[in-house]
Amino acid sequence: MFRRRPDLVERANTAVAALQLPEAVYKTCPWQPRELIDIGLRQWLRCCAAAMRDRQVIGMPSHAVDEAWHGLILCTARYSVFCREAYGQFLHHHPDGGAPTDVPAAFDPVCEQLRRTVIAWSMVAQPGEQCVLWDLDTRVGVDQPWGLDHLRVAEIEADLARLA
Repeated sequence: MFRRRPDLVERANTAVAALQLPEAVYKTCPWQPRELIDIGLRQWLRCCAAAMRDRQVIGMPSHAVDEAWHGLILCTARYSVFCREAYGQFLHHHPDGGAPTDVPAAFDPVCEQLRRTVIAWSMVAQPGEQCVLWDLDTRVGVDQPWGLDHLRVAEIEADLARLA
């Protein structure tokens, strides 16, 4: 499903690190601390590199990060340049029911898309780096948090270790 290509991961890491996030990104993202949401958004964008390279669609585990990503998408010129620099192509948003039929992975159940997010994270994480995406919503006080249970994350990571 996913292939390791360090050159593409490094390209995305470089672009994500250089990405300037204007205030407009947070217009519909009121939760605090903003720094944690910033980390989550950057981790999400790095995960997208592995998914796009392998023509996969990953799930969004955080409502707060999703709102920040929507804000970034609305900064269309900045977002377009970022996508070109990070991925070599545009990263489309596929909200539930909004994907074209030629993107079959977008119609997979959310649990499968989130499983692929954990796999993508395993491919882009720096040694010792912890992913904040799994419980970010709870940490910033989102009323109805999304998230991914740490036991499920551990289960997916154990499956990956067995395959390696």
